[in-house]
Amino acid sequence: MRWAADAVATMREGARLRLDYSAQSLWRVDRMIEELRRERTPYPAVENTLRGLGAYAGEVIARQTGAEWWASGGDHWIRTPDGRLWDPIDEARRCFAGDGSLRLLCRDATSGWSRG
Repeated sequence: MRWAADAVATMREGARLRLDYSAQSLWRVDRMIEELRRERTPYPAVENTLRGLGAYAGEVIARQTGAEWWASGGDHWIRTPDGRLWDPIDEARRCFAGDGSLRLLCRDATSGWSRG
């Protein structure tokens, strides 16, 4: 997804944050979102960044499980091979609100999954 690639490039250039599509990298993403929230950055100023970081988390899940992106009515989800739907973009927004974690979303989406 293009938003994920844009987020990786932006974080590398602007925030000097290296994202490698690993589940471990989501720790850094959660911390970055938490820092934005602590700084009381207005939501409109970070809306596109949150969308990109959520898309990045979705790509992490997709690469680990073979999940696919689904879109409908402007919303985007990840559908894992077991049929479950996940909304990493909304989870990034929840992180910013103080009630979410992209790392934990990834853990839940990939738990019990083996890409044999």
